[in-house]
Amino acid sequence: MTQAVRSAPSLESLPRTIPVFPLPTLLLPRGRLPLNIFEPRYLAMIEDALKSARVIGMVQPISPDMKVPPLYPIGCLGRLTSWSETGDGRFLITLTGLIRFRIDAELKTTTPYRQVEASYDAFAGDLSEPPDEGVDRERLGELIKMYFKQSKADEDWESVDQVSSEVLVNWLSMICPFEVAEKQALLEAPALADRARLLTVLIEMAAAGGAEKGTLQ
Repeated sequence: MTQAVRSAPSLESLPRTIPVFPLPTLLLPRGRLPLNIFEPRYLAMIEDALKSARVIGMVQPISPDMKVPPLYPIGCLGRLTSWSETGDGRFLITLTGLIRFRIDAELKTTTPYRQVEASYDAFAGDLSEPPDEGVDRERLGELIKMYFKQSKADEDWESVDQVSSEVLVNWLSMICPFEVAEKQALLEAPALADRARLLTVLIEMAAAGGAEKGTLQ
């Protein structure tokens, strides 16, 4: 089943109690994150989300190797915009980022997945697309070409040049193989221009470190 993307919700309509998916993966407002869900607890989370508001909070664990890892205080609420169930019981879903949130408290629940009380007030601006300014598109374009050259991947450069600065910056932030703390810094950047500047620095550092072996990793 595929669900069409809805218009942006109002701040008041967002649920305060949300399920969270602790994963060292970045989701940003209006970004699209495909996920393959197979663990029983997260299958249950998806099933419950489909019966309610169809939202899930993506939040990075501070120590991913721990059984119940502590969570970073800021995550991103995502809406289930497409989903399908496979023959072996997995869910293939796409989350579209709505708004960042701050964890006010983690709840004690009977569900197999974790839930938190979330506040959104500090990130109300996420519900509107930011102005397409303050981003060095020329430098980012150079970095994109360098990234795909080193990773030996093909890309439609004309399409990349035509997207908005927000789409470009968020796409790069989500796909580049940064460390968890670096991804979190990108998530918490106050504005698009701040994220773009940090992204530029991180890609330049990664490229310099991986130049000898021809990869950003």
